[in-house]
Amino acid sequence: RVASDGTEDKYSVILPTYNERGNLPVIIWLLAKTFKEHDLDWEVVIVDDGSPDGTQDVAKQLATVYGTEHIVLKPRPGKLGLGTAYVHGLQYVTGNFVILMDADFSHHPKFIPEFIRLQKSNNYDIITGTRYAGNGGVYGWNLKRKIISRGANFLASTLLRPGVSDLTGSFRLYKKEVLAKIMSVVISKGYVFQMEMMVRARQFGYTIGEVPITFVDRVYGESKMGANEIVQFAKGVWQL
Repeated sequence: RVASDGTEDKYSVILPTYNERGNLPVIIWLLAKTFKEHDLDWEVVIVDDGSPDGTQDVAKQLATVYGTEHIVLKPRPGKLGLGTAYVHGLQYVTGNFVILMDADFSHHPKFIPEFIRLQKSNNYDIITGTRYAGNGGVYGWNLKRKIISRGANFLASTLLRPGVSDLTGSFRLYKKEVLAKIMSVVISKGYVFQMEMMVRARQFGYTIGEVPITFVDRVYGESKMGANEIVQFAKGVWQL
């Protein structure tokens, strides 16, 4: 996989974590396996927000197993939010492509090669995983969650017209410089953050490809979306 400047492409995953001690070894194993099978150069930048459960100790052990060139731990002192976790992680990325995903198995690494194939085929600036096109789908959500998510996407699409079927998804592949440019102007936090990323991408004229994914709700731990997030989302759509 050769980059446009003749060097080899490298894929950097920014993985924000908070109390993911049980999940981290498995997700890293799956990522390492996926990248190795497809002969890709890779690294995972783990941005841990001061997890009290020992997530950072596990990350350090994983760095000894896979090598510090593949596992990079860049912790922060406390829970500072998703958007700023990506900004923090981006400072340490050495790849020319960046993958944003969750550490809780809602995003399966098996879709990454598909992201990369589509990106290469049309030189897309961004590839986003979509739950709402092709054979994409959601598993483990009750009807209320599904209605909220569908409704949120419908509301945002109708008002903002970004031409993306899944605005609130957070499994995406970016060219590094594209991600840096978008991050420099994004203002929202929480659930709205992913949506604003797509709206800004369209404003800058970046090209976006979509890959259908199956999203599985958190296998362990608590879902991070509550009533407060829904209110924030509605406000965010209004602001955008």
